Amino acid sequence: MPMTTETLRRTSLYEAHKKAGGRLVPFAGFEMPVQYTGIVDEHTAVRTAAGLFDVSHMGELEMRGQYAGAVVDYLVTNDVSKLGDGQALYTCACNEQGTILDDLIIYRASAERFLIVCNASNHAKISAHFKRAAENHCDYEDRTDATALIALQGPKAFDVLARAGSDAAKLVELKSFHFRDAVIANVKTTAARTGYTGEDGVEIFCAWNDAPALWEQLLELGRDVGLKPAGLGARDTLRLEARLSLYGNDIDETTNPIEAGLGWVTKLGKASDFIGKAALTEIKSKPLVRKLVGFEVTGRGIARHGYPLRDLEGKEIGITTSGGPCPTLGKNLGLGYLPTPMTEVGTKFFVDCRGKNIDAVVVPTPFYKRTSK
Repeated sequence: MPMTTETLRRTSLYEAHKKAGGRLVPFAGFEMPVQYTGIVDEHTAVRTAAGLFDVSHMGELEMRGQYAGAVVDYLVTNDVSKLGDGQALYTCACNEQGTILDDLIIYRASAERFLIVCNASNHAKISAHFKRAAENHCDYEDRTDATALIALQGPKAFDVLARAGSDAAKLVELKSFHFRDAVIANVKTTAARTGYTGEDGVEIFCAWNDAPALWEQLLELGRDVGLKPAGLGARDTLRLEARLSLYGNDIDETTNPIEAGLGWVTKLGKASDFIGKAALTEIKSKPLVRKLVGFEVTGRGIARHGYPLRDLEGKEIGITTSGGPCPTLGKNLGLGYLPTPMTEVGTKFFVDCRGKNIDAVVVPTPFYKRTSK
């Protein structure tokens, strides 16, 4: 079970993080490593070799039974009925107003068993939401405290797995957003070809107490190819370059998936009803007031979460949701909401950086896209 302090929980890898020199900070109710050797160093390792992330703070919920799939489908915007066994999808869970309760990954183990992974910051809310929906329809279990989750990401991730046993070596055959059980470095796991970095790799579920041995073995197996432990800081810069949304920054209960650029996971035409469908249908039928865009800060400044966005006359017109230096690209980039007429690529505006209007321009996203092998 997770260790606790007076206010913060710890994952089963807490001692491993201390041993590796991780700087631990509060995050979503946990003590988590923000960095080890440095954000840029860890970011670069993931882009050029591989990085190992502890994401055991995420929530894992299980729905089982004849009607489990129908219940999950009702709770999310994407079409769960299209999943086959061993497949996963990215989606949002919305409220009746069509705004986002959380973004999730849904895994179908079988027609009667589904795993839902939610954000740590929303764990209590989403757990209660799914538990309530399951009543009298299917079995529900919150498996968060029994489950550890390790992400192995980067162009050499599968080179590391090739050394972790014959079963692990075969994971290179796994398709994107597919998963299967696998023995990795003598540890029973479930490996999914998903991630949050813009790189290839796997996210590995295992028993809570098995994570420390798996973590240490993977680090040792990958040491000579450049594998490094990576913290929350690099995870944030990596996902920003890949234009992957962060709940609490780019999306929350004040935003809807259409304006957030997540229309592709909002299947208004799916056969079943879902929470928020009526509201989202109405939203989509009208011109959007604003959209989430990517931008480059071309002046001397860095956009940060919460910084106002202004038109060229200095009027406040939007807000920065994410931003910072992006090491791979050598640019200061950001995401933010702007009025729809100002969301065309090439549109110029200002970022209010602590009272100074700094030049910025709307640019295409994702900012970074890995080269396919």
